[in-house]
Amino acid sequence: MALALEDYALIGDTQTAALVGRDGSIDWLCLPRFDSGACFAALLGDADHGRWLLAPADGAAVRRRYRPGTLVLESEYDTPDGTVRVVDCMPPREVAPDVLRVVEGVSGRVPMHMELAIRFDYGSIVPWVTRDDGVLRAIGGPDSVILRSPVDLHADGRVHHADFSVAAGDRVAFHLAWHPSNRTPNDAFDVGRAVDETERWWKKWSSRFRYEGQYRDAVQESLVILKALTYAPTGGIVAAPTTSLPEQLGGVRNWDYRYCWLRDATVTLYSLMNAGYEKEAHAWRDWLLRAVAGDPAQLQIMYGVGGERRLPELELDWLPGYQGASPVRTGNAAARQFQLDVYGEVLDCLHHARHVGLADDPQAWNLTLQLMEFLEGAWSDPDEGLWEVRGPRRHFTHSKVMAWVAADRAVKAVERFSMSGPADRWRALRDEIHRDVCENAWDADRRSFVQYYGADQVDAALLMLAQVGFLPPRDQRILGTVAAIERDLMVDGFVHRYPTDDAGSVDGLPAGEGAFLPCTFWLADNWAMQGRLDEARSLFERLLSLRTDCGLLAEEYDAGARRLVGNVPQAWSHVSLVNTAQALSRASSSPDTGPQRGE
Repeated sequence: MALALEDYALIGDTQTAALVGRDGSIDWLCLPRFDSGACFAALLGDADHGRWLLAPADGAAVRRRYRPGTLVLESEYDTPDGTVRVVDCMPPREVAPDVLRVVEGVSGRVPMHMELAIRFDYGSIVPWVTRDDGVLRAIGGPDSVILRSPVDLHADGRVHHADFSVAAGDRVAFHLAWHPSNRTPNDAFDVGRAVDETERWWKKWSSRFRYEGQYRDAVQESLVILKALTYAPTGGIVAAPTTSLPEQLGGVRNWDYRYCWLRDATVTLYSLMNAGYEKEAHAWRDWLLRAVAGDPAQLQIMYGVGGERRLPELELDWLPGYQGASPVRTGNAAARQFQLDVYGEVLDCLHHARHVGLADDPQAWNLTLQLMEFLEGAWSDPDEGLWEVRGPRRHFTHSKVMAWVAADRAVKAVERFSMSGPADRWRALRDEIHRDVCENAWDADRRSFVQYYGADQVDAALLMLAQVGFLPPRDQRILGTVAAIERDLMVDGFVHRYPTDDAGSVDGLPAGEGAFLPCTFWLADNWAMQGRLDEARSLFERLLSLRTDCGLLAEEYDAGARRLVGNVPQAWSHVSLVNTAQALSRASSSPDTGPQRGE
């Protein structure tokens, strides 16, 4: 059975990523891209679905850390026979991916054990394996993997094993490499040198970090993770490197997050620019422009890392799921949903890019004109909303507010950046949407905005109203809405997205999920904007305490089980961490700070 999510660390090469357990097992790795089939899928099943174990033969206590400013993982195991260190990393690459594992003897002589089970296509394909001159070769369909190792391997059924020992000062290196099965693999190289070069690459990247506010270490660690979730060839950033990790232990809310969501656009750009990573922000903005190019009516909420639009959702019935949570899904049917909020996210992102001085793209304004023309006729339509509900379309309040954001940012582009467009018409549209939301989404009896027009419940997405500038953070309607969210959606101090304790909930899915970590960061943001700094800081630090020993955050948190749940690491959680840390720093120096988006 797969470990608790807290027990995994991340390694990656900015094109794909692996999860490494505290027990020394790589239980998840998709090759050659984030969204490719997994060759190690034990995370969603068991060892026979593919994994690579490398650890002391007997039980051991383990300490883990990343080398500072890098994604080079060190795991130290203390055993009765001595101490051994395992170094794991994936060198950033141009073409084919490599996984490097180096066993270093620290003290004594430690017996080690390795197990390698390669299974292509998410554990469904057992490859044809051969061995020659210390090289193991596995081929199955379009995929091939080789393992170069100085230790002797022996087959036991469909798994290869190796037993060896390391003394103080010894180094034993393993090199696993993928290549298309119709091509020859890359040449062998010095693994120790490659590890050192990988460390230097990450340290050079981290040296560009320009944040001097509070919680600096936590911010930098989250940005390293965000960089690892970037698909370097295009600049797209995946929501997570995993699929089907359940939002409720044993539940069915299991989705594929190995794609790029437009909902993350502005906050991602904002966090990168504020930390000094203009190159990455520029690449993300350019990916966005390429991905959404075309008919505005066909704008999707998510795309593949290269901008792909077809993301068909399939269920992999041979995988039992993470600790039995099924089904396991690849692809995501939500890509075909209609969500008004993405129009606001795109235009907000382009507005912020201009605001911070990112070199403009001549196509950006043409895109704005096209999106606004479509939105003028579509903003009043119901949609599936930010949370991608699989129930009926509704007039979601957050969606309408993001349509307002689109009109607001278009007006500001004309007013502040001298762009050419029908500003008067857009101002009228902005006022119309604002009036519509205030009339139809406000519940005077509850003294709060509600999830959708006519609803009797709140939604954590309403925490965005002040952040995007729809109303001032200390407006009585915002204060009332935040109070309602605190009352109705907080569990053990963490915020749920909306009520899901009823099988007939708005999303059309069975009841139950964990608290949503980005929403909890948003509450801290609202408290900071309202001047409740001590409460905001306390909540933020409690969120920091949920990170794994390697600084990772998942999508959600199960307060009852006291476990992270959902896909991990979750880009939205880490971006929210960065932005909340920055907001707290601003609020500490200027207590009257207001919303940061759309200024």
